[in-house]
Amino acid sequence: MKRGCQGCQAGEPLPFEFTMAFHPILDLQRHGVWGYEALVRGVSGQGAGQILAMVDEANRYKFDQACRVKAIELASSLFVEPDTRLSINFMPNAVYEPSACIRATLEAARRVGFAHQQIMFEFTENERMADVAHVQRIITEYRKQGFATALDDFGAGYAGLNLLASFQPDFIKLDMELIRGIGASHARQTIVVGVVAIARQLGIAVIAEGVETENELDTLRAAGIHLFQGYLFAKPAVASLPATWLPQRGSTGLRTETGVDAELGMSAA
Repeated sequence: MKRGCQGCQAGEPLPFEFTMAFHPILDLQRHGVWGYEALVRGVSGQGAGQILAMVDEANRYKFDQACRVKAIELASSLFVEPDTRLSINFMPNAVYEPSACIRATLEAARRVGFAHQQIMFEFTENERMADVAHVQRIITEYRKQGFATALDDFGAGYAGLNLLASFQPDFIKLDMELIRGIGASHARQTIVVGVVAIARQLGIAVIAEGVETENELDTLRAAGIHLFQGYLFAKPAVASLPATWLPQRGSTGLRTETGVDAELGMSAA
């Protein structure tokens, strides 16, 4: 048995507790919430950085598995609409054997009755993915199980065109630095339009994350994007679903105070 697998199945429990916050991803073609990204938080509301600072080589694999289970358990109790997606972050280097490391996820989903088709895994990797073949095996196994995959922070660091040429996830999430101030930047607009065109040719959907202004939203919608995430719509809520702002139908910047709790029957915590 590989060391990572041993770390998941044996050893001491995690030396800290954590929970999840949920941040909405909107589909403005459907004018509603498409899904929620689960973000690690402390049980007293501590930020992700404080929790991740306690993750080390000895507990990384157990923590990765525990995050998946916690996100699925909370989502099953909070989500109202049956097709709402749950996006879970993970590091490819924490997966030793895709078919083995997915067992805890499958068991948690079965136990709480959460459909595999509702789950999306985001690759969050700040360092170069040296073993591209391993990442491709993860994507293949996850698709076999009915899960979707997304490449996070596309356009920053190592998450760029070279990775996209090697493997094609179901979604890419544009890095927020590429989006910031896009309304006043011809260069950023041109790059995003090009990425959207490339993604469309590859059968990949684009999510714009980190949207903070209505000008950014309008520019991104004009580029052909309809999936969005950012503080413009809501801030993450710990162990609950936040009230979420939606632009009026057909709006290009007119603000309304109507939230998804009224629009979609979801309770705002």
